[in-house]
Amino acid sequence: MSMLLIPGFMLDADLWRDVTPGLDEFGPMVHADLFQDGTIKDMASRVLTQAPETFDLVGFSMGGYVAREIVRQAPERVKSLILIATSARGDTEVQRQRKEAVAHKPDSLSFKGLSTAAVASSLHPDNTGRSDLITRIQDMGHRLGGDVFRRQSLLERVDEQALLAQIHCPCLVVAGENDRLRSHAEAEELHRGISGSRLEIIARTGHMIPLEEPEALVKVMRQWLETRER
Repeated sequence: MSMLLIPGFMLDADLWRDVTPGLDEFGPMVHADLFQDGTIKDMASRVLTQAPETFDLVGFSMGGYVAREIVRQAPERVKSLILIATSARGDTEVQRQRKEAVAHKPDSLSFKGLSTAAVASSLHPDNTGRSDLITRIQDMGHRLGGDVFRRQSLLERVDEQALLAQIHCPCLVVAGENDRLRSHAEAEELHRGISGSRLEIIARTGHMIPLEEPEALVKVMRQWLETRER
């Protein structure tokens, strides 16, 4: 069995660096390419063309939307689904306004990277001064660059709550105790909507669970993967 890992907004494979060593027995690990397409459906289709025949599927934040689209497109290939710090809600009015602002900026405008304030807002309050975490997240954004930033910023997220009942594979939902970007209510909606799913809340972390509390995340994932119904 392989494990397919899907990162979030302006993040790459380095998101999982501290997680994958503890999950070796569930590998090999395959990292999804979300960097060339401008819709969630197209991202999911590209990932499927590059993925193993069957796999355990892990989606973080924006990657959770892509993961659920993968399940819709190829349910027979997904043996289990792990959704981390994500949601089934559609874009809010504020998010739509932000996208409008990005859409009207000239393509030639240079990408200066993710701001320190924006990155810090995704972290637990105790971690907002951790320059190592902030720099690591900003480095991923710089590697991906302005074209990817524009495409991912303009992604449309539609409300999927009515579609969650279509997911029938084993599912684990993971949320951060102090996530300021995705609420516990959103995690509960996923848990209630996906029949038989399990919900775990990880303490002392904000939104960036794989970076802030990788050992706790590995423990939760391992316990669930070892006891799930195959």
